[in-house]
Amino acid sequence: MKFSIVVFPGSNCDHDAYHVISKHVGQPVDFIWHRETDLRGYDAVIIPGGFSYGDYLRAGALARFSPVMNSVKEFAAQGNLVLGICNGFQILCEAGLLPGALIRNQGLHFICEHVNVRVESTNSPFTHELEAGDVLRMPIAHADGNFVCDDDTFADLCRDDRIIFRYCDPNGQLTEGANPNGSRDHIAGICNRERNVMGLMPHPERACEDLLGSSDGRDVFRSLAGTLAAAV
Repeated sequence: MKFSIVVFPGSNCDHDAYHVISKHVGQPVDFIWHRETDLRGYDAVIIPGGFSYGDYLRAGALARFSPVMNSVKEFAAQGNLVLGICNGFQILCEAGLLPGALIRNQGLHFICEHVNVRVESTNSPFTHELEAGDVLRMPIAHADGNFVCDDDTFADLCRDDRIIFRYCDPNGQLTEGANPNGSRDHIAGICNRERNVMGLMPHPERACEDLLGSSDGRDVFRSLAGTLAAAV
């Protein structure tokens, strides 16, 4: 299996993702510059965190027009796996690959800290090696992580089991204080209808080594790799 990591001007978590795929997952991985359009030969695409185009206009709003994104849409439409982390989640929403939007944090400040998220669904290529109700400790680093959507979209997400992660306290409770950015219903990550595209605001790639404070994010990538291995 072979992974690709899309790099935009302003991406800064691309090397973190590369490290996890190459060292922990142990699979080939390439950087894909945002002007490239050829994704043939890849089994999964990761859109990493950072500040694409400096977050000018709106987080992810300019990156959606990069040439590579048309290829990512085609890649996803063919049933291939796409994972967007933080700014990558924002870009996927802006590009229409995921519903809703990520707007300014409720407190209007950039937040950089470890948070807890509860696994809501294991029915995805990205979480099948986890258990529903598991609490993962992972870092966030964003100013625009407040997930919003209209009522119809929210109803669809709930009905189709597409809410993958929710912010919670260490005991898995959805308390007001455990929602760092004010996201609707504590939503921290969702997937598309076909379940092959997922976006989340916390950084699993920064939570794969105990030395960095947590290794709870490792199973996200193990699930992804396991899905691909089973397909092969």
